[in-house]
Amino acid sequence: MPRDIRDILKEDTRDFIKLSDKHREKFEDKLFKQHTPKKRSYFFLKAAASIAVLVGFAYYFITNNGSVDETIPSTEITNLGSVSPEMKQIENYYLTAINYEMASLETTPESEEVLNTYLEKIALLTDKYKELTKELSNKGINEKTINALITNLQLRLQLLLELKDTISELKNPKHIENEKLTI
Repeated sequence: MPRDIRDILKEDTRDFIKLSDKHREKFEDKLFKQHTPKKRSYFFLKAAASIAVLVGFAYYFITNNGSVDETIPSTEITNLGSVSPEMKQIENYYLTAINYEMASLETTPESEEVLNTYLEKIALLTDKYKELTKELSNKGINEKTINALITNLQLRLQLLLELKDTISELKNPKHIENEKLTI
């Protein structure tokens, strides 16, 4: 016959062991110590990596006689945009501005002489740009050549803006009257 567990516990006359007040804390400490993963020390790996880096630097400086070469040889450089995405963005910006200014030039018989003079200067700068690009391809990437290429683009744009201002001054009727008075 089934008996109620409460009745069984009431009838049990055994002495119950009283647990200490700190029993729970001790149990939790033991449990925590069992399940805490031990931290591995990577001291030796860190030391080995540091030594490897130092050996690498020493080898580099010994093979290069202590000099640092600023050029990176490359044979596939066709323009400034081939160097990096940032350089491509800079080159595209200037070339777009140059092409826009060239397309917006208005020629008149009075401005033809000035226009030809400026266009000759721009043609010389364009030739120099091509030479610098060849130098960049032959000698490799270096800061001096890249700066020269960017400066070349800036000068061409500046010349076109000056040409545009000069042409607009020539069109200005006051400028024409001032020339007649000085003659």
